[in-house]
Amino acid sequence: MSGRGRLALCAFAATLMAACSMLPLVDPVSWMLQAAFLLAIQYGVGMLCRRVPLPRMLTVAVQVVVMLVLLTVAFAREQALAGFLPGPQSVQQLADLLTAGGDDVGRYAIPAPASEGIRLMLVGGVLLVGLAVDVLAVTFRSAAPAGLPLLALYSVAAGLSDGGADWLWFVLAGCGYLLLLLAEGRDRLSQWGRVFAGAARSSRGGPGGGDLSGGGALAPVRTGRRIGALALGVALVVPAALPALDGGLLAGPGSGNGKGGGGGTISAVNPLVSLQNNLNQPENRQVMSYRTNSNSPQDFYLRILALDQFNGNEWRASTRHLKDVPKRLPSPEGLAPDVAVTEINSNISASASYRQTYLPLPYPATEVRVGGHWRYEPQGRTLVGDDGETTRGAQYQVSSLVVQPTSGQLADAGPVPPAIQREYTQVPDSLPKVVKETADEVTRGADNAYEQAVKLQDYFASEGGFTYDTSVNSGTGSAAIGRFLKDKQGFCVHFSFTMAAMARTLGIPARVAVGFTPGTAQADGSMSVGLRDAHAWPELYFEGVGWTRFEPTPTRGSAPSYTVPDTPSGDTADPARPEASASAATPVAPSASESCPPQMRKQGECGSTVAPGAVGPTDSGRPTGRLAGVALLVVLVLLLPSLPMFWRIRARARRLGFSAGRTPGDATTKTLAAWREITDTGWDHGIAPDESLTPRKAAARVVRLGQLDTDGAAAVHRVAGAVEQVLYAPEPQPAAGLSQDVRTARAALRASAGRFTRLRAVVAPRSAVRVVWAVSERRSALAARWTMPQRPTWLRLPSRQN
Repeated sequence: MSGRGRLALCAFAATLMAACSMLPLVDPVSWMLQAAFLLAIQYGVGMLCRRVPLPRMLTVAVQVVVMLVLLTVAFAREQALAGFLPGPQSVQQLADLLTAGGDDVGRYAIPAPASEGIRLMLVGGVLLVGLAVDVLAVTFRSAAPAGLPLLALYSVAAGLSDGGADWLWFVLAGCGYLLLLLAEGRDRLSQWGRVFAGAARSSRGGPGGGDLSGGGALAPVRTGRRIGALALGVALVVPAALPALDGGLLAGPGSGNGKGGGGGTISAVNPLVSLQNNLNQPENRQVMSYRTNSNSPQDFYLRILALDQFNGNEWRASTRHLKDVPKRLPSPEGLAPDVAVTEINSNISASASYRQTYLPLPYPATEVRVGGHWRYEPQGRTLVGDDGETTRGAQYQVSSLVVQPTSGQLADAGPVPPAIQREYTQVPDSLPKVVKETADEVTRGADNAYEQAVKLQDYFASEGGFTYDTSVNSGTGSAAIGRFLKDKQGFCVHFSFTMAAMARTLGIPARVAVGFTPGTAQADGSMSVGLRDAHAWPELYFEGVGWTRFEPTPTRGSAPSYTVPDTPSGDTADPARPEASASAATPVAPSASESCPPQMRKQGECGSTVAPGAVGPTDSGRPTGRLAGVALLVVLVLLLPSLPMFWRIRARARRLGFSAGRTPGDATTKTLAAWREITDTGWDHGIAPDESLTPRKAAARVVRLGQLDTDGAAAVHRVAGAVEQVLYAPEPQPAAGLSQDVRTARAALRASAGRFTRLRAVVAPRSAVRVVWAVSERRSALAARWTMPQRPTWLRLPSRQN
């Protein structure tokens, strides 16, 4: 097989190895077999075109046409002309499938079902990347830039998996790229021959000579492998030190990168995308199960955290202090002693597939017994994983209160503390006026905040004509709320956030809780919570009762009994279950943390030290550490491929900047530097150097192969003559105008070269391989110095000669 054939096979293998990173995204993985088969056909056509041979651009055009035909046959055969030719209808069908695939990507969580649209996106993406790799590495014989489309393929997989792509896939993609570079290096060495591979460097065989048939010719290859292996290792180690991009809140991987006993991280996560993905899952996979002695299982919501800041673009959780988990959690904020409560006990088990940093708890929890490293956030009454702790496979016991207010107690609620009123009634200026107007219209006739809240709940749940639809875009900003009130279609996110916003316009403190509904009862008496039980609901504050749940989403969850006037609520213990005790809540103010751990401070999760209940809204913005890490990663990705170009620019400036000097040695240095620059410039433009030729013959070769004009040819010959003069004349004399001659020759080479050759000469100059050679030589010299040290004189044996 020819060198290009082997290179094409390596490019094919590298593309498939990089495409393997997308296997975890879709289930089943049968799409990979289809992609591999079509990719093999596409590469085979490219090999045939190069064997004819066809011009390069014509070969690329043929491969593009073949790719379109393959996609048409695979996904739009019924609409194609003659069953395989792309036509207007088939193109429209492919466009519709791409649109549907994009919708499916936004709808489903990973692993998504292999719908036709998603299959087209995956297979088409692999074929497109494979075409780019084949064109760069095989058709144009430039394997180094082919790593960019391979990197793009892996980056898409890592991005869609929320940064949770397994390191094994990166290693596989990186090995494919190294295989491609190795194949190109062997192909180039086989074309250049033994003289080019080793003539420029002396060997141990003797002074000035060299054994060109031994291991010296393979030194660049060996060094390239070592550099590649080192780069792959650095690429695996460096990301571990950079801030991680967190996954989804409800079903994505947890972050929790805090270090040390006092640390803890609350990631700035957006739960909305994960929540919508969970609701649209084709299979309601179990995320946790529990047993409880509550007699009101319909009210047993598992709460993760509360979103209490609304900036007009999104709802988000405030940054708060974390503290060690107390043995007994403080009494809920605002709960008066005269409100009846019942304490219940629950045993909760999280699935091994459910992993995130917030521990789902019934609200309000009073005691949590859980193993691992967890921290307590008092205002939200949430537990956050520390030092990498997540809910994966966690088993824990929770004691919590079932708060039983009457409608009269809620209606007679006292004035809200100013700090809570100020923080939880803020709305952005961008909120449409229709929100306030609708809230006033719906609550007309209400005598107090409780009646207003009930009217808002009934408006969304039954009286307003709203429809529950999980396919609606999950935006929650001001514009999305206005659109929701107009279209009256959405899911729990829209209902809860809109009701909370409307309550705030009425002066009722409000926030949004995110978590799970009670789940489904099982035959063994336990409750099963699945992905589709993911939910969001508003919590409104009433002095004397505290934060109180409402349920505006139709067909989801259950409306609390206290929202139905004159309906008593109660919860009695089941003797067959763990003992429950009725008690009155004893208000205990939670103590604020006196210090903020360094890891939290680095992540921007430290709030100000203020009294509980009086925490002003804070917004740390985007985490500085994460932005710095991402910026550093982007700089590295952009800078590393540019290093050959920067080295070449520096080498040219250094060579042309030599002064003639006053000694013969100075004249020789300047002249040889100018000649090396002309040789490397020709090399960059596709004229490989042949150092077995004399300067005069080498100059004639550059002029002939480069098709230089008269001025350029004369400049090259003048520099060659100067080289012969300094090498062979008894007294080397400096030649004038060498730098200008080099510039003239370079301009002539660029003028006669094609556009791609000129671009390649600047962006990826071939002469940059001299850096690899220099590193190899220095390493060999250093190794020889350490392996064969010179003995000191006093250790040498005396000569036996008389």
